[in-house]
Amino acid sequence: MNRDYETELAERRAMMKGWGYGAGGEGRPASDQAMGVAAPPLFGCGSGMEEGGGEGRIIPLPRDFHDVAANRDVIALMENRKSRRLFDREEQLTLTELSFLLWMTQGVKEIAGNAVKVTVRTVPSAGARHALETYLFLNRVEGVQPGLYHYLAQEHKLQFMKAGKEQVWELSAAFGGQTFFANSAAAFIWTAVPYRMEWRYQEYAQKYILLDAGHVCQNLYLAGEALGCGVCAIGAYDQDLADRFLGLEKKSDCPKDEEFVIYAACVGR
Repeated sequence: MNRDYETELAERRAMMKGWGYGAGGEGRPASDQAMGVAAPPLFGCGSGMEEGGGEGRIIPLPRDFHDVAANRDVIALMENRKSRRLFDREEQLTLTELSFLLWMTQGVKEIAGNAVKVTVRTVPSAGARHALETYLFLNRVEGVQPGLYHYLAQEHKLQFMKAGKEQVWELSAAFGGQTFFANSAAAFIWTAVPYRMEWRYQEYAQKYILLDAGHVCQNLYLAGEALGCGVCAIGAYDQDLADRFLGLEKKSDCPKDEEFVIYAACVGR
């Protein structure tokens, strides 16, 4: 094995361990939280767009979705869960079903805390930091124009970003030429806003963010199964193309402003 490659693998494994400074944390610099730096916003993009900001129109999502799940048997959901890539090109999701999927993956149950606010959601996150944002490319959702949307988790609403069907090939190219992803009823694209986690956890943040992404995607699988839908996670993508598709090109040299694609999954009948 090439020695440079061996070194790279060792560094990546160290990241999985959280890099670390020993049992007592000797030599570890103080976190921004410990230094008294104000916490970053709980919602919104790393580039500075706050929750509900921007020019796109806002679509309220139904909150009465408790009867939408056809299957509530947890054991059956776990037994039947698998990746499904073949979707009906005509069947749509309802807006209520999409709302259910979003709530199950990033829904905000409450905002808690005093000096430092945190969000309590439907998925766990280290320190309740929740460093992920959800974007959706929608093809077939009843009453919703096809195009790219941003999920406003605090408000439980969708924000329209750009139209359309003509974006399918661009999205397919960004995600490894996997056309079933771009042609699904709804493609979920999750981004990381690292500083939201780094503010507290420093070099451990990257590991925790990756763990959080797994929590979110597994919830999507189970929620999709409850609706009778297929779900397939996507880990193969071109970072630059995927970020560009969402308009996340780096706009400053400040690492606190960075946001980038980290994971994706598609849903369909």
